[in-house]
Amino acid sequence: MSAWYAVHCQPLAEQRAAANLRRQGYETYLPLYRRRRSHARRVELVERPLFARYLFVRFDPAVDRWRPILGTFGVCGLVRIGDTPLPVPTRVIEALQRGQAERMFDESLEPARKFSVGAGIRVLAGPFADLVGKFQGLADAERVIVLLDLLGREVRVRLPSRAVAAV
Repeated sequence: MSAWYAVHCQPLAEQRAAANLRRQGYETYLPLYRRRRSHARRVELVERPLFARYLFVRFDPAVDRWRPILGTFGVCGLVRIGDTPLPVPTRVIEALQRGQAERMFDESLEPARKFSVGAGIRVLAGPFADLVGKFQGLADAERVIVLLDLLGREVRVRLPSRAVAAV
């Protein structure tokens, strides 16, 4: 009976390994998530592997030849106990596929949308870390405006949206 197995890949070679395994006739699953990447004043959405250096392949070790997987470009090996490949429970793969379809793993692409004006906000990083303030609004797609109590007066501060969380 076929099952899913974890394949350990070379660094940054998950896509290449998956393509090479599919070319050999194996069914593969590479869980991906989306994240925002800023580079050269451009912001774009990119897909990245959910598990760095790992993907999943489906085969039946009693029927299918699985040793060619070990020699596939981009592959370091299979997760095994001794010489026996270690199967991944099907329910785990199904849960990953559901989560990916529902975009549960995506980095919060618009985190500030979850805050309402006046809501309590805790600063997580930067020079104002651990201070608590009030959400005032969006500065732009990447930053929020927070009202902080500094030196006895309220000051409006623009912070990266990923550097704040609800209290």
